[in-house]
Amino acid sequence: MGTSGNEQYSAQRSTAADQQTASAWSNPLRDPRDLRMPRVAGPCSLVIFGVTGDLAKKKLLPAVYDLANRGLLPAGFGLIGFGRRQWDNEEFANFAKENMKAHCRTPFNEKTWEHLHDGMRFVTGTFDDSEAFTRLSDTVSELDRDRGTRGNHAFYMSVPPRDFPLVSKQLADSGLSHSTEGAWRRVIIEKPFGHDLASAKELDRVVSEVFEPDSVFRIDHYLGKETVQNLLALRFANTMFEPVWNANYVSHVQITMAEDIGIGGRAGYYDGIGAARDVIQNHLIQLMALTAMEEPVSFSAGDLTAEKRKVLSAVRLPKNLAEHTARGQYSAGWQGSDKVLGYLDEKGISRDSTTETYAAIRLDVDTRRWAGVPFYLRTGKRLGKRVTEIAVAFKPAPHLPFETTATRELGANAVVIRVQPDEGVTIRFGAKVPGTAMEVRDVSMDFSYGRSFTEASPEAYERLILDVLLGDPPLFPTTEEVNLSWNILDPIEDYWSTLGQPQPYRAGTWGPAQADEMLARDGNHWRMP
Repeated sequence: MGTSGNEQYSAQRSTAADQQTASAWSNPLRDPRDLRMPRVAGPCSLVIFGVTGDLAKKKLLPAVYDLANRGLLPAGFGLIGFGRRQWDNEEFANFAKENMKAHCRTPFNEKTWEHLHDGMRFVTGTFDDSEAFTRLSDTVSELDRDRGTRGNHAFYMSVPPRDFPLVSKQLADSGLSHSTEGAWRRVIIEKPFGHDLASAKELDRVVSEVFEPDSVFRIDHYLGKETVQNLLALRFANTMFEPVWNANYVSHVQITMAEDIGIGGRAGYYDGIGAARDVIQNHLIQLMALTAMEEPVSFSAGDLTAEKRKVLSAVRLPKNLAEHTARGQYSAGWQGSDKVLGYLDEKGISRDSTTETYAAIRLDVDTRRWAGVPFYLRTGKRLGKRVTEIAVAFKPAPHLPFETTATRELGANAVVIRVQPDEGVTIRFGAKVPGTAMEVRDVSMDFSYGRSFTEASPEAYERLILDVLLGDPPLFPTTEEVNLSWNILDPIEDYWSTLGQPQPYRAGTWGPAQADEMLARDGNHWRMP
């Protein structure tokens, strides 16, 4: 009797794992107990609501393919798309293949595709169609029988937040949210998690009526980025940084997420939300928590969350929000060699919109480690370049035994963690210029993932989807973290709502003058990424 494709796939993976283990036992310098085997998901399927949207096409479907291509999904993995298209399974498979092939990170392999193809299904329907969810339930049961998914299913809500309650209710009414003994059901929710504290609490109430707290995974894709995780390694795996990672040595911290694009076709979502709700409340506040937190007992979800929660609980807002916050709105200008429209001229945007496309705030963390150290968070669209980084700027040396002219071009020491696009770490320090005179200038020591490792970094969604399927939640914000973040941002949003139009800034520049003045009041300035 012949061997099925799935059995061959499993056998290949098992053989590779056996060979790796055998190699460890044969090498007396390696302890097999320390062998780092890749984490492979058990039998399961992934259901994607909103599977025809941009997120699914450009990120989710390619991430599923890359996980499969790396051997991290089970042989009988199932992928179900749910949408309004009148597709059969094969039409959905063709759609998935087209987008996987166009956006996958690893080389496209037909054998990997064939294994995925066999487990693909499509269910036509709308979120208010109860019969469609009954068909989805039947499809899930079919995968349990034919693919051996054993009742383990994750539901990815790649849909607008307004649809979360309806989809959650349909999952409950159809029995899809209920897991049998020994199996699991999980839900993945894309940001934003509400638009303020009250709506976040209401969203949590609705979802928690359907799923247990440990079955709800809130996606913040920045936490899945390799460099964000490297921040933890940089701080806690080395002795050279932690002794100076405090108010005795650190002058201030700048966390930047700059985009060189406008709103594109997202007017319907973006207008009324703005830069602060879209980026600061989730991405940047999470990066701040990871930068400022104490060393966790372990990197388990509970221990990591406990330390982040302490930081968020200790955040203090500026007394004068007018002086220590800034907001702007891009106007027409040049992005490189292209002339671009201003925000108010974008399609779908009202001419009197007060939505900010740039936001900068100062926060303080009232702990012994960080007392007196300002954390500056900024984000914006149509800025000078696309970059996300964490810059820890250090205080000047208490005494410089040089002539003033020798150090006039010397800036502050800094450690800069580049999250994207050129992932890595730069350390800036002073060094003598070659020659007979004593002259000190800034130089940089640079670590780049691309140059230091042969393996390319996985996409954030690869890591996060795999963590969901494994039930491993360290990189997912908890309900309390989300609420604490809104506690920080809500008073700022309330103040901004009284101000009217944000300050304009030309596209291609680095934001409004108000933001530069904000740092100048503290004797600091924004670094040029």
